[in-house]
Amino acid sequence: MKDQAVLSSSLTKPEAPSRSKLVKALRRYRWYYLMMLPGILYFLIYHYVPMAGIIIAFKDYNLREGIFGSEWVGFRNFQTIFGTPDFYELVRNTVVISFYRIVFGMFPDILLALLLNEIRKKWFKSVIQTVTYGPYFLSWLIVYGLTTAFLAQDSGIVNHYIQELGGTPINFLANSEYFRSILIGTDVWKNTGYGAIIYLAALATINQELYEAAVMDGANRWRQVWHVTLPGIRDVFLLLLILRIGHIMDAGFEQVYIFLNSRVYGVGDIIDTWVFRRGLEELEFSVAVATNLFKSVIGFILVIGANRLSKKFGGSGIW
Repeated sequence: MKDQAVLSSSLTKPEAPSRSKLVKALRRYRWYYLMMLPGILYFLIYHYVPMAGIIIAFKDYNLREGIFGSEWVGFRNFQTIFGTPDFYELVRNTVVISFYRIVFGMFPDILLALLLNEIRKKWFKSVIQTVTYGPYFLSWLIVYGLTTAFLAQDSGIVNHYIQELGGTPINFLANSEYFRSILIGTDVWKNTGYGAIIYLAALATINQELYEAAVMDGANRWRQVWHVTLPGIRDVFLLLLILRIGHIMDAGFEQVYIFLNSRVYGVGDIIDTWVFRRGLEELEFSVAVATNLFKSVIGFILVIGANRLSKKFGGSGIW
């Protein structure tokens, strides 16, 4: 009977975590928690605390009245957004440019990583990595200057050779037919080296015994890449793909804003550039916040959907 009473008490009253164990754990790993503290504070201060500003999307925000003193207008700002004549064109441009970035931006990263992985001369591999990784550190303003040096109508190198061949100079930067291609081309040139480093890290984790087994089965280099290398980086590819899909409503404001001009608004004006004009130039802060809230909701839905789709096809997903 005594044993039954002890057993029943243990089932009804689970043992609480010992405070001493918690204190010991905090003392033991105090340096790890201390190193985590700056990152935690960063996300709290710059990502979570500002989320309280979402309320501006439902108010007629006035700088003098402040957030809580401004008039509550409900969904009027969203009606303004969806009632804007060019809004659906802005959404189309944003989605198309982001889709091009995903399609033409991820595969060069993988290709460069695979090529670097096959190089056996370490010094040559280091040189190629340095050359391809260097453009990542350039600002978009410098990239625009380099692009202008090549594609300017009057003084560009490309138009110089076109004239030498008897052709007519083309204003590439102000031509709607070439604008998106220029955006994607410069983005690939700038970011491919950085993207390849992520895949190189994934390639380094592949078990070398898999390659040895493939050689024993008679697989050549192409077969090894297809059956060992690509499956080894599949989860990393899916993870990056899900993250990019979540940012499909962000088409790269800084680059587009620098390259954009009035002649290519029809194919290059995106949501972020429109928000910049309405929010900062026209001081319609409520409309700007409402637009960003709309983008965040769409991005959240896309991440959830892409994550479930990834798991359905055997991927690991984000969670």
